Amino acid sequence: MDTEIRCSNDLPAILTAKHIAQFLHISERRAYELMNLKSFPLIRLGRNKRVNRESFMNWLQQNERRE
Repeated sequence: MDTEIRCSNDLPAILTAKHIAQFLHISERRAYELMNLKSFPLIRLGRNKRVNRESFMNWLQQNERRE
């Protein structure tokens, strides 16, 4: 993935941990930790973990901190 992700529209329809890490500016390891949360809308394809972009954005909005 050589292109920079600037907004959610730059993301593909199905996301990997690498996409999530780039979008949130976190490590891939941390992205996998997020994907392991029970509330995360995870899609399992064998050993592969994916998430639908729309589901991810909804999950992110529901889990943002209110300060």
